Amino acid sequence: MSGSKDDRKSSGEWREFFWNPRTHELLGRTAASWGLILLFYLIFYLFLAGMFALTMYILLLTLDDYKPTWQDQLATPGMMIRPKGNQLDITYSMGDTESWDSFVQNLNSFLSPYNDSYQVQTNDNCPPDEYFIQEDSGEVRNNPKRSCQFNRTLLEDCSGLTDRFYGYDNGQPCVLIKLNRVIGMLPGKEKQSPYVTCGAKREDGDKLGPLVYFPPNGTFNLMYYPYYGKKAQVNYTQPLVAVKFLNASLNTDINVECKVTSNTLATGSDRDKFAGRVSFKLRINDK
Repeated sequence: MSGSKDDRKSSGEWREFFWNPRTHELLGRTAASWGLILLFYLIFYLFLAGMFALTMYILLLTLDDYKPTWQDQLATPGMMIRPKGNQLDITYSMGDTESWDSFVQNLNSFLSPYNDSYQVQTNDNCPPDEYFIQEDSGEVRNNPKRSCQFNRTLLEDCSGLTDRFYGYDNGQPCVLIKLNRVIGMLPGKEKQSPYVTCGAKREDGDKLGPLVYFPPNGTFNLMYYPYYGKKAQVNYTQPLVAVKFLNASLNTDINVECKVTSNTLATGSDRDKFAGRVSFKLRINDK
C-alpha cells in the first residue's frame, strides 16, 4: 500500500511541475518568465543574423565582378588533354570503330567553337607574338574585352577537317593539349611564346615514334594572353596544341608525358609536381 501511495505522490509532483494550476506555472516558469526568455533569444538570434548579413555585405563590397580580389594559385597552371579518356587513358582498336568513335565525337564537340566561320564573326585577327593588353581607364572598365581568333584550321591534320577521324582509324591519333586558364597570366617574355613537348616515360622510350605538332613548334602564341576572366572576356578562345603520333608501337601501353616550356613559367612546383605537365596512357591495338 505504501508503495502505491508513493507512486501516486511522485506522479502528482510531476504533473504539478509540468503545470501548476495554483501559480499558473508551466515547467516551473510563469508566462511572464517564458515571455522574457523567448524575447531574449529572439533579440539574440536577430543580432547574430544581422551581424552575419553585415559581414557578408562588407565582404561583397571588396569583391570584383570581373577579377578575383585574391588569387592563391600555382606559379604554373595545369594542363589537360582532349579527347577525355577514362582517367587519362586513350585505348582503342583500329579495327573496332566503336572503340574510338567516342574520341572522335568528343573532339568534334570540343572544336566546334573553333570553326573559322565562328571565329571570324566573334574574335579579332591579332598580330602574333605580342600580348593583347586591354587596360581599363581608371574606374571606367574596358569591358567586354576582345579576344583573338584561334581558327580550327591552325590544327591542320588534327583539325578534323582534312581527316574527319583525327587519325584514329589508321593508328596515327591526334591529342589536343590546353593550358588551364589563369587570369592575368603572362606566360612568356621577349616575344618568346611557351611551347609544348611530349615524350614517352623512360621505360617506353622506344615505343613512341615520331611526333608532329600543330600549330608548328607546338606554341601557345602570346597574342592569346593575358586572360581577363569569363565575365570580362566572354568570347575568349583558349589556344590549343595538337600532337599527332605518327608511328606509335601497337598492342602495348605507352606512358606519355607532355609539358610546357616557357621563359617565365617553371615546370612543376613544390605544391604540385604535375603543374605545367600532363601524363596519359596511349594504347593502340591493331585488332
